[in-house]
Amino acid sequence: MEAQGEKTHSCGTICLKYLLFLFNILFWLAGGAVLAVGVWTLVEKSDYISLLNSSFYATSAFILIAAGVIVIVTGIIGCCATLKEMKSLLIVYLILLLCIFLLEIIAGVLAYINYQECFPFCYQLDEELRQNLKVTMQQKYEQPGQESITQAVDKLHQEFKCCGSHNSSDWRDSVWIQAEENERLVPDSCCKTPTDLCGLRDHPSNIYKVEGGCIMKLEDFILNQLYILSAVGIGIAFLQLVGMMFTCCLYRNLKEDPY
Repeated sequence: MEAQGEKTHSCGTICLKYLLFLFNILFWLAGGAVLAVGVWTLVEKSDYISLLNSSFYATSAFILIAAGVIVIVTGIIGCCATLKEMKSLLIVYLILLLCIFLLEIIAGVLAYINYQECFPFCYQLDEELRQNLKVTMQQKYEQPGQESITQAVDKLHQEFKCCGSHNSSDWRDSVWIQAEENERLVPDSCCKTPTDLCGLRDHPSNIYKVEGGCIMKLEDFILNQLYILSAVGIGIAFLQLVGMMFTCCLYRNLKEDPY
């Protein structure tokens, strides 16, 4: 009976080791995904970040990258602790899992609050977009040394099929439009089929006039990203509960670590 109990205990420990190892593989994949989203945001959406005149969104991308790296490193520690059966390393791994779990829950809740706009500070996103985007377009478009802003505005017009911040009439007060040598009414990127000097004509058949401005579309895009990030963050956080449970069970089943 004693031998049978010892064998059962051994099988249970081996099963927990494999389960925790499988969890770490999933954890690595999740960390890689978070890291990829952060890099993608900086590479593909950096133009839009420059339009907002704020470091908030760039900081968010760097936080995602840092979180992805931490998750990958934590997964490596978990694999080492599992394979070498070191209880002290398992404790470190469990503490790291708990810290990441709490951070993801906080980040997910804050992102959800921003999406719902249910708290006074949640209006920061709306106000920042409304105050900065129009001024940036009017003051910096096609100005010397502002090539990145010009490219970002052109990309915004074409990708979201819009013209101006609130509407195409925003361009009447543009420094570039008011220049004596410029005869355009809107930038060429406002045209449904962009060609050179197509911005001379602002009829709805030629430009994105009735489709509205870019402010609401950009705002919806960012808020939807916040909603997705909050859902993914909270989902991964609860997945970590399973990992913490496996870690605790394995810790109890392992013999005292001689190190």
